[in-house]
Amino acid sequence: MRLVRPTLEWEKEHQDYVAEWGPSRMVPSSFSLAEHNGYQDYLTALATREKGNGHWLPSSNYFLVNEENRILAMVDIRHDLNEFLLNVGGHIGYGVRPTERKKGYATRILAEALKKCKELNMDRVLVTCDEENIGSAKVILNNGGVEDTSFTEENDNVKRRFWIENK
Repeated sequence: MRLVRPTLEWEKEHQDYVAEWGPSRMVPSSFSLAEHNGYQDYLTALATREKGNGHWLPSSNYFLVNEENRILAMVDIRHDLNEFLLNVGGHIGYGVRPTERKKGYATRILAEALKKCKELNMDRVLVTCDEENIGSAKVILNNGGVEDTSFTEENDNVKRRFWIENK
């Protein structure tokens, strides 16, 4: 397995991945293809977003793919934190293809993302999850997460916040 950056060669596989999510909100949202006029438009928008644009901070996005070039998971690494990311989103957002869940890929993509964070000199990384997402909390703990205080959003959704020392 390896991390790869989104490019035109991944268009069909990316579309198939998104189709598995159905109408639910794509996680991480940076991989949503909605509201784009074709894949090149998506890639252009992603490049702009990755540079930092308006409320978006600089970021890096990767697919976790297997030997058959199937996208198993996706990760968005935010290089810095603003108030929203400090409370809700964290440095790393990841999602696993629905048909590939419970196979260890979330743990793997978070571990790979932490390596990328190390390359970016990010020694302390914040990762969050919804309170009811016990699986994601276990993934974060398995990658060295230490729980901090939770944050309650305006809609009463509780975000668990974990710091990982990435030295």
